[in-house]
Amino acid sequence: MTKQELFKLIKEKKSFLCVGLDTDAKKIPAFLSEKYENPVLEFNKAIIDATADYCVAYKPNLAFYENSGVNGLDTLDATVEYIRTNYPAHFIIADAKRGDIGNTSAMYAHAFFGNELNYDAVTVAPYMGEDSVTPFLTYAGKWVILLALTSNKGAYDFQFVRDAETGERIFEKVLKTSLNWGNDENMMYVVGATKAEMLTDIRAIVPDHFLLVPGVGAQGGSLQEVAKYGLNSSCGLLVNSSRQIIFASVAEDYAQAARTEAAKVQAEMELILTDAKLI
Repeated sequence: MTKQELFKLIKEKKSFLCVGLDTDAKKIPAFLSEKYENPVLEFNKAIIDATADYCVAYKPNLAFYENSGVNGLDTLDATVEYIRTNYPAHFIIADAKRGDIGNTSAMYAHAFFGNELNYDAVTVAPYMGEDSVTPFLTYAGKWVILLALTSNKGAYDFQFVRDAETGERIFEKVLKTSLNWGNDENMMYVVGATKAEMLTDIRAIVPDHFLLVPGVGAQGGSLQEVAKYGLNSSCGLLVNSSRQIIFASVAEDYAQAARTEAAKVQAEMELILTDAKLI
């Protein structure tokens, strides 16, 4: 999916919502385990069916699948295949946070982009430098989503440390340096919603790139604040919501509850896009 195609999809759906499939088997409705051989897959399928009308992207977090070994990876593959078969227009992000030396990164890149896994994008940690990222950028039509400024408490351990000479913070150095590796047609950045006030500084460096913004909803990030500081002329935002949507209920109405929550977020996004004259 190109940048232009993604923006077209956002305008058509009147939404820039990404639903995070962080499916914790311990949190899904208990009756699914009694009824189905693969309850996580059935849960995911129901959530996807319930939310597809209101989102433009899905983001499976690989840790929640790798945690269950081979069976978990099979569930992940089946989930991605279900999206591709039934909702092919949607953008699919592998939230894998890979990052290693060059030859290992080349293997990771091939794993996500060079075979049947069928992802549009993968999250990548940039802190080992250029050769840990560029192998992912060799695949036409695929996206690297670099971790730039995360929403967790530990972000302050390193990401805000300033260079003694230039005063530049590490996350700013990541943004500026990575502009030499890719462009706004193949690279996005992760920016946590709980750091929305930093979006002005980030947009000064990467005004035209898409930003993947987690942390809205259960983590306390504000969609209005994210849009205020992060929106650009092609929207430029994919805002992720995971727990608030997929675990809106753990009863038998879990799919309808997820649909209701996704619809609420989409309605707010539609107003934002309308006010910004993007739709």
